Amino acid sequence: MIFTNQLGFFQRVLVNGIAFIALAGLMPNQFYVSGILVAFVAAIVLGLLNALVKPILILLSLPITVLSMGLFYFVINALMLQMTSAFMGSSFHFASFGVTFLVALILSAVNVIISTYLQRH
Repeated sequence: MIFTNQLGFFQRVLVNGIAFIALAGLMPNQFYVSGILVAFVAAIVLGLLNALVKPILILLSLPITVLSMGLFYFVINALMLQMTSAFMGSSFHFASFGVTFLVALILSAVNVIISTYLQRH
């Protein structure tokens, strides 16, 4: 069986859901998730937004992404989390955009680590 460096949709939902639960526990005053089911629903919403909206945002922000040497991509990830929070309402929210940006960075790192692990095994 050949593994690629990309996780499948449901694998990514599982990883992101677990990460949401862990991060909400580590940052109780900055990041709120009301329960395990909410974390996994938010992961599904994030996955759908990443599939449908994110490509458009990447295309529209290509000039600034190039100028920032790719760093603006993390802002796009944070915007996807903010949109997820808007869809989920008060059961899933961030205290500030800075917290959202930090969670986006951590989620990106976790997904890279898991993808690399699955690729090697």
